[in-house]
Amino acid sequence: MTSNHEHREESLATAGDTSGLQALISRATRAGKGLPPVERWNPEFCGDLDMEIRPDGTWFYLGTPIGRMPLVQLFSTVLRKDEDGKTYLVTPVEKVGIRVIDAPFVAVEMNVTGEGERQVLTFRTNVGDVVEAGPEHPLRFVDEDGTGGLKPYVLVRGRLEALVGRPVMYELIEHGEEIEVGGELMFAVRSHGEVYPIMPAERLRQLAAE
Repeated sequence: MTSNHEHREESLATAGDTSGLQALISRATRAGKGLPPVERWNPEFCGDLDMEIRPDGTWFYLGTPIGRMPLVQLFSTVLRKDEDGKTYLVTPVEKVGIRVIDAPFVAVEMNVTGEGERQVLTFRTNVGDVVEAGPEHPLRFVDEDGTGGLKPYVLVRGRLEALVGRPVMYELIEHGEEIEVGGELMFAVRSHGEVYPIMPAERLRQLAAE
C-alpha cells in the first residue's frame, strides 16, 4: 500500500531548506539554455515563501543569509515581478511570493564607452546580469526619502530593476551633463542615444553651493 507521504509532492512553498529549493528550481529550468522564460509561464500561486532580498542585495531564507552565490544566481533566474507589484519565484507549475525590500538586484559595476550621443553605460549586477542602459534597459532616478539623496535604478528584465550601488552612482554622476529636456535645463546622463534626467540643473547648482 502506498502511503499518503509518498503521494505528497515537493513544492517551492514546502521545501524545508535551500537545497530543496535548489533541486526543484534546477529540475524546472534544466531543459533550456540561458534564462528561463518566466514571463511566459502562468502557474498557480502557491503562497508566500519566507525569503527576503535586502537593499544591499543579500538574500535571506528562513531568516538566514544565503551565502552561496551560485544558489542566489539560480534563484535570481526565476524571479518575476508581476503587475500587482509583488515579486515571485516562478516555475512552470507554481509561483511563490517573496519579499523585496528595495530592488531585487544591485548594480555593482559600470563601464562607459563612447562620448556624447554615442555614449553607452553598461552595468553588471551582483548576480551577474550585464545590461546596457538604453531603450530596453532604461535608467530612472528617485528621490531618497528623508535624506535628500538620489537612488538610480536600471531595468534588468521584465519589471525587475537593479538599484545602482552608491560607489557606482558616484561614478555615474561624473558622466552627467546639462541637457535641455522638455524646455528645462536638466543635469542628465546619456546612454544608447537616450537622455535620462537626474535633476534640474538649477537644483544641482543650489546643492553645490550649500
